[in-house]
Amino acid sequence: MLFDDAIKNRRSVYDLNSQIPVFPDKVMDVIRNSVEYVPDAFNMHSQRVAVIIGGKHKEFWNMVYNELVRVSGGRFSREKIDSFARGYGTILYFYDKSVVESTKKKYPTYVHNFHDWVLQSNGMLQFTIWTGLRTLGIGANLQHYSPVIDNMTREMFDLSEDWVMVAQMPFGGIVTDAGPRKVENTDGRIIIFND
Repeated sequence: MLFDDAIKNRRSVYDLNSQIPVFPDKVMDVIRNSVEYVPDAFNMHSQRVAVIIGGKHKEFWNMVYNELVRVSGGRFSREKIDSFARGYGTILYFYDKSVVESTKKKYPTYVHNFHDWVLQSNGMLQFTIWTGLRTLGIGANLQHYSPVIDNMTREMFDLSEDWVMVAQMPFGGIVTDAGPRKVENTDGRIIIFND
């Protein structure tokens, strides 16, 4: 698949199931390669992912629902959370603040830029994995339930306090694909300077 086709096919798919069209090792290859090759400022290796599959995946979303209900006073959609739980797994995206702080000390001139750079790297990692999954015929969507679920997630998986959650990506087999994308005119969003 050409790169242009891959990025065009990457869509938010919400109607997922637990049947993926490839061996699980292929999914892990996409994740490992993405973590290895996506750039990070000063090559600091600040990005972290946790991959949840099987019973832990379903348990995670059940606990997310319970946490969201607790915080919202009972006003949260079970149907929405169950749609994530029906997938094959979830990728949790983090950055390691201890790595970021250590690198800041080495480059004090840029200390105010690091937060932006870390989030940019995490966004590139999300996009790369998401697009890679799509090339395998796997659907995914991106969720942002932080900081509400951060402590619950850290306790559930015994994660380091230094891992700061950025996003959650449920993925799985595609039951219903995203509808056609509305093609927008990019004039005014791109400026070209040429001599």
